[in-house]
Amino acid sequence: MTLAPHLITTYQQLLTLSQGMLRLATDGEWEALISKEMDYVSAVQKLARSTEDAAPSVQVLDQLRPVLRHILDNEAEVKRLLQIRMDELASLVGQSSRQKSVLSAYGKQGGIVMVPRETQS
Repeated sequence: MTLAPHLITTYQQLLTLSQGMLRLATDGEWEALISKEMDYVSAVQKLARSTEDAAPSVQVLDQLRPVLRHILDNEAEVKRLLQIRMDELASLVGQSSRQKSVLSAYGKQGGIVMVPRETQS
């Protein structure tokens, strides 16, 4: 097997995985995204190993350039969606912390109801 067809096949597999990851991120399927990401990292490592010994020709690189651009665009969009999700989770954690603080403050009163006293004139 020569390098060019193998490399093109590997890049196509990487593109397919990145499109799947983008679809999962868009749909909010975060656990499935993590699983798919492991496959993606494996494919990237496979790609790196396949180009260690011999660099692809200029012609092959020209063929791969649009595929690589698409992969990079997918990665950027997945990262953007992940950042939005992380911001949402941080907000939820913040709300939960504030609720715990309020409950803790009220709980320390031990059921005592505080009523303002009337002042005597």
